[in-house]
Amino acid sequence: MPTRKTGKKAAKSASKTLRSKSTSPKSKTAAGSALAQRGTTKKTSPAAATKASATLRDDRTAKASKSAAGSALSQVKRTK
Repeated sequence: MPTRKTGKKAAKSASKTLRSKSTSPKSKTAAGSALAQRGTTKKTSPAAATKASATLRDDRTAKASKSAAGSALSQVKRTK
């Protein structure tokens, strides 16, 4: 199974999310997780995955935040 890493576009979105003053803490957690995985094969923690999921479901969330949350959620360690 190939390893997943945060891409350049998602990392840029995560950075934008973290710098925004109006972004929710849940979105910032998901963005931080995505950005931390930029150059590594680390996996998203269950807590960060839950917050990323909530970020994706929230209609008020900005596109950049959703991009970062999607990246973080795609890097969750899968169990069989």
